[in-house]
Amino acid sequence: MANTTASALPVVLTVIEAARELRCSKAHVHNLINGKVRGVRPLPCLRLGRRRLILRASLDEWIIASQHDGSVL
Repeated sequence: MANTTASALPVVLTVIEAARELRCSKAHVHNLINGKVRGVRPLPCLRLGRRRLILRASLDEWIIASQHDGSVL
């Protein structure tokens, strides 16, 4: 059984689940984790061997920190 909060959201996300949350491909999530996407800081993750897991709190913080003000660069 997965760890869940009171609101039934998982505490730890797989790359596929994070991709679903971000509405992108899992390859793009791997690029975010590895810092290969310009303009945003790397997505923090837990590394368990080859497996990557993302804490929901880290994902939420990363999304807020990655938001742009809408100005053109």
